[in-house]
Amino acid sequence: MARAGLTTKRLIEAGADLADEAGFDQVTVSALARRFDVKVASLYSHLKNSQDLKTGIALLALEELADRGATALAGRAGKDALIALANVYRDYAGEHPGRYAAAQLKLTPEAAAASAGGRHAQMTRAVLRGYDLTEPDQTHAVRLLGSVFHGYVSLELSGGFSHSAPDSQETWTSILDALDALLRNWPAQ
Repeated sequence: MARAGLTTKRLIEAGADLADEAGFDQVTVSALARRFDVKVASLYSHLKNSQDLKTGIALLALEELADRGATALAGRAGKDALIALANVYRDYAGEHPGRYAAAQLKLTPEAAAASAGGRHAQMTRAVLRGYDLTEPDQTHAVRLLGSVFHGYVSLELSGGFSHSAPDSQETWTSILDALDALLRNWPAQ
């Protein structure tokens, strides 16, 4: 019999909290069992294994990010939309580093298809509508933005910009200005 109050949703949310506190790589079914002071076997009625738990956390993180992105983009266009979406990723990573790491997990094709990952691409394409890019340049730009956002955020989280001037926020602002200029003046193929 499953322990009262334990559900798959509650376990995934607790796993996400654990990821934020200890790091995504520290999330296991065993660690979660210790958190709830239960035997590992009691969690297997809700989770198949640690990979199932990590996938659940990744799906949760992708959903949370997509919801934040949709809210931030409402009524915005062009550079304003670009900055809003970029800040969603940066702020989320700062607030939820373990969840953000989980959002980078390689999912099975089935899990990816059921995830909010598609919403992320749609939001980025919505931002790019303000820049009048056609295919394949729009896809190149989606990949560029994802790479810059994730690269900067990952380096910043690891302390890569904390040892020198200028301040990381100043650099972030300059990067977003440069991206806006690049998107407005995309090189012709």
